Amino acid sequence: MNRLAFAAACLGFSGVAFGAFGAHALDAQLTDEARGWWTTATMYLLPHAAAALAAGLSRRVNLGGWLIVAGATIFAGSLYAMALGAPRWFGAITPIGGLSLLAGWAAIALGALRKDQDPATPSPT
Repeated sequence: MNRLAFAAACLGFSGVAFGAFGAHALDAQLTDEARGWWTTATMYLLPHAAAALAAGLSRRVNLGGWLIVAGATIFAGSLYAMALGAPRWFGAITPIGGLSLLAGWAAIALGALRKDQDPATPSPT
């Protein structure tokens, strides 16, 4: 079982569902500030779900994928929570998610530079 790909697919599903829910069911209830938080959360969640899925399918950069899953969950989750009425201090959690997203991208970049460990794979010359 590819747990990272599963987690990434769950993030993608959540991003679409939360985006639609915010646009349709919550639109009249959200303040302009809360709507901005909701939109930002969704805009970060969806592309990072795709990035985590790619990392999971490559199986070469799993650490980066898991950091992106964690970061997207924390980043978007804290913004969604604030939009739904969580205390504003919850916003202090959001940068932790952002740092995890950055660490995930850095881990993917470093993983991409790593040489294949399989000795049967010829190196390009």
